[in-house]
Amino acid sequence: MKAFLASWAIFVFVTVPLAAQVPARLPRTADGKPDLNGIWQALNTAAWDLEDHSGALHTPPGQGVAEAGEIPYRPEALKKKAENFAGREKYDLAETACYLPGVPRAMYMPYPFEIIQTPKLIEMNFTFAHARRNIIADGTPHPDGFPDFWMGDSRGRWEGDTLVVDVKNLDERTWLDHAGNYHSDALHVVERYTVIDPTHIQYEATLEDPKVFTRPWKINMTLYKILDKNAKILEYECVYYLQDEKYGNAKPVVVSK
Repeated sequence: MKAFLASWAIFVFVTVPLAAQVPARLPRTADGKPDLNGIWQALNTAAWDLEDHSGALHTPPGQGVAEAGEIPYRPEALKKKAENFAGREKYDLAETACYLPGVPRAMYMPYPFEIIQTPKLIEMNFTFAHARRNIIADGTPHPDGFPDFWMGDSRGRWEGDTLVVDVKNLDERTWLDHAGNYHSDALHVVERYTVIDPTHIQYEATLEDPKVFTRPWKINMTLYKILDKNAKILEYECVYYLQDEKYGNAKPVVVSK
């Protein structure tokens, strides 16, 4: 009898998943939605290159976040991508001239960002260049005839416990990373934010651009909540180097955002 009870206890302990033993409770706002408020950061190397890459000057090695391991470029678009990569230290406007990074790149720049959530507006404040995103969540559509701009126009809705954000009107001068992966003015991004526990958000973005890519494709990553005491978004001074065409030397220029 004792042997039977011991075997039964072992069976129950081994076969019950940990998640079932300790049910996860998502933090929620007053209106019942998952709570996205806080300061978050992606801890990967996607800002340097969305695909697998080795370490190089100014680039740490890293694993890719692109679906299937590579970006599905149209054959004619690969030439432009190669040109961008060769001139990345000069033509990446976010890194060389402190321009706003655009979407989705803003989400995985290697700096913290803050989410402030209300029922009809989710605001994101980024350390890098003090960029700001307003995600309109009141049910209104993208406006007609809206011009392209650096951070695009974002419209959010909830699908169960996942925030879905539709992004259009993105300026084609924003790159997807420092490796020269790029898009055209036809880029359409659909983001999905899923809170998986109080300190982690699963982030997914589907990118569609028929001028550059053969099909829609996805990136996936985890966003981590910063729990340090008194964590906040700090003042960021962006420094880039202005090339002196006459003498060939670079002069530092500080841009306070």
